[in-house]
Amino acid sequence: MKNIFDKRNTLLWLQKKGIHSLAFALSAALLLLLFACESFVETDQPPSQLAANGIFESPTTANAAMIAIYAQLRSSTLLTGSPLGLSNQLGHYADELTFYGDTENSTFGFYTNSLLASDDAVAGLWTSSYHVIYNTNALIEGVTASADLPVATAEQLTGEALFVRALVHFYLVNLYGNIPYISTTDYRQNRVVNRMSVANVYESIIADLKLANSMLGEEDASGERVQPNRYAAQALLARTYLYAGLWSEASNAASAVLNNTTAYALQDDLNSAFLNSSRSTIWQFSPAYSGNSTEEGGLFIFTAGPPPFTALSDALMAAFEPMDKRKDDWTNAITDGTTTWFHANKYKDNSSTAFSEEYSVIFRIEEQYLIRGEARARAGDLIGAKEDLNVIRNRAGLSATQAVSQQQILDAILQERRVELFTEHGHRFFDLKRYEKLDEVLGGKIGWNSTDRLLPIPEAEILLNPNLSPQNPGY
Repeated sequence: MKNIFDKRNTLLWLQKKGIHSLAFALSAALLLLLFACESFVETDQPPSQLAANGIFESPTTANAAMIAIYAQLRSSTLLTGSPLGLSNQLGHYADELTFYGDTENSTFGFYTNSLLASDDAVAGLWTSSYHVIYNTNALIEGVTASADLPVATAEQLTGEALFVRALVHFYLVNLYGNIPYISTTDYRQNRVVNRMSVANVYESIIADLKLANSMLGEEDASGERVQPNRYAAQALLARTYLYAGLWSEASNAASAVLNNTTAYALQDDLNSAFLNSSRSTIWQFSPAYSGNSTEEGGLFIFTAGPPPFTALSDALMAAFEPMDKRKDDWTNAITDGTTTWFHANKYKDNSSTAFSEEYSVIFRIEEQYLIRGEARARAGDLIGAKEDLNVIRNRAGLSATQAVSQQQILDAILQERRVELFTEHGHRFFDLKRYEKLDEVLGGKIGWNSTDRLLPIPEAEILLNPNLSPQNPGY
């Protein structure tokens, strides 16, 4: 059965009409979600007549709506492994990647720190994120209103939607600073929404995650770690607590994940860490089709120089200590006989195969060790902090840290995060901001200004909703 509407044509129509505002984007998002469901499930009712509340009367279609949200995250939002995602854009915005592409490409503005409030790339991150948030709200409201969904199904879906809503808001608040926290589909509220303080956004994220944690199961029904469970919620809670400066809470949330040694364990073989069967993975995205490689593999891998789009920066390559197995296993050298470049090699495949062996990893337990280590250090537990740091160092073939003082340990953890989490959804940029080292580290970068710690609120959004004023400094 073919949908009489074409989602891609609808998106093109919206762009052609210049409809980029948050208010309209949120109103249109549910329509796109209905179209997206057709890719995942066949229904007896024609999609063009499928009422919004009809989706949530059947576990099959309700689950399909949630799967469609994951597809949005994977393919068209800030977590995508494509050039539009944070792994690429923030890798260039900070000091992980060197850009070799066309100056007309949106990444050039990130690489040269020359973004404008009118840039499509900035607006795209904002609008696509609020599309996803709107769809999670539509799902929550639809499931809540449904009289036919089994209670267990309703709770699981609500928990997943709350988790995703918190996740997207987490990235938005760290990109843009004060932002609206959208928790309804009511366009009358959303069109005049105000920005909330960062502290209040974190409070809302934490509240959503606590509720999600109470609803999500311990197991992933898919068996492939593509359905977030309560440990995924705990992992995001740990990260949020860390960013919010709640050290004890961050340590406890990370421990809740790390203590589940039955489900999660470090991969001694670093080349296996990003396989879809890795026990270090907490949550990941499967490719759009079986046999596809990850978008990250297609983005970062190149086989001849000079690089066609991007390569790992000299600064990142110099950050690896001698004997660090991550340099050997997670980067790859390409030479033309005169010059050598390096590409990220966490994902090894960049072409289709019989079966997809790699999925796009969003959360893994290595980060949880580093979160707990940092939280312990900041709270004064230096012995515990070094223990967590050394778990990651020893796995990489390195000796125990020689750091002694609190500041030395914190600096060592920042360094370890750099070589462990590179090209993974903007960790480096966010870490430099948290450590208040952006100007120190990036000050010599072409185009860098202190105000670049935040992206500009899209110009079109402020024009349509003055409550989003004032614009972030520097724009």
